[in-house]
Amino acid sequence: MMERPFFSLAKSKRIKPIDYRSPDGKLWVNVSGNPQFGMATIWDADILIYCASMLADMARRGVNDVPRKLHLMPYDLLRAIGRPTTGRAYELLAQALDRLVATTVKTNIRADSRREATFSWLDGWTQLVDERSERSRGMTLELSNWFYEGVMMTGGVLSIDRAYFDISGGRERWLYKVARKHAGGAGEAGFAISMPTLFEKSGAEGQYRRFKFEIVKIAERDELPGYALTIESPPDKREPLLRMRRRPGDLLTKPNVKGKGEGARHQPPVAPVEAQSAEPAVNVAALIRKSVTRLATKASAGEITDTTLAQLRQECPGWDYQTLHAEFRTWVEADPERTPANYQNAFVGFVRRHHERNKHLLR
Repeated sequence: MMERPFFSLAKSKRIKPIDYRSPDGKLWVNVSGNPQFGMATIWDADILIYCASMLADMARRGVNDVPRKLHLMPYDLLRAIGRPTTGRAYELLAQALDRLVATTVKTNIRADSRREATFSWLDGWTQLVDERSERSRGMTLELSNWFYEGVMMTGGVLSIDRAYFDISGGRERWLYKVARKHAGGAGEAGFAISMPTLFEKSGAEGQYRRFKFEIVKIAERDELPGYALTIESPPDKREPLLRMRRRPGDLLTKPNVKGKGEGARHQPPVAPVEAQSAEPAVNVAALIRKSVTRLATKASAGEITDTTLAQLRQECPGWDYQTLHAEFRTWVEADPERTPANYQNAFVGFVRRHHERNKHLLR
């Protein structure tokens, strides 16, 4: 999934199918989108990355019978993949889930003894709402068997830099995945690929000339997290090469496992796939100080910390904490005298009282 064209790289609706075949003719991928919803995009794939990280975390903790149907809170998902938690963000999330269900993939990759595998990324999704209170109780996502097996296989997942979710361009996002897959453990020389081959692997719409022009501009900007891009023009080649190298001091150094699966960034309660750090201790300490500073700011600036969420899930399970937090913040901001000395403790108390009054509605 990190190097083959499984997703549209454009934010606009794509109906034109992707039809890819490897240069040796052994591997092929065909992706078609539903005319109503369009094809799943590389931004929609962030949801699969989050699901992959949940599965990998459960497997790492020794959970028996890791489920293919996941229950999660939309608020946690949006935060983990770097999206806002506004009403519009929830609408866009629903649209992304519809595209993941409606997109059809046919491929012989990991088809085993079969000639091909046909699947959608999600077999279905459900929004859970309490009938009495009409509050969200989260959602369930049923992963396709092909995707589930790929994540659960040994070496099926690679970790990715959390800065990946800040990449705005579809081509840049896809280039990061290619670099992570091939240049992650390729040493100082990195990994080079010819531009025509890169174009075929991307599944991008449009002409090759336009694609090459955009890749050259991306390489000139050289802004991919963790990887440097350079254009090379070998004298014996008509078309240029794109070389990808790991940047010195990159925090995500070579992983302990190798595979073709999606990566997972670290966002509590989801843990990253095994990765070791080669960053000097002084820089790691600086990063820790920055994290502590961010947490301290969140603790007093009207945001819910991950520690608070974990506490509430244990003490007051079943509620949409994002909705309750919006109500709490509205109440606090209505009167300056209500500003709490400890924002997190005040919100925990608010949810506890709500849970005590309304827990019968969850039955």
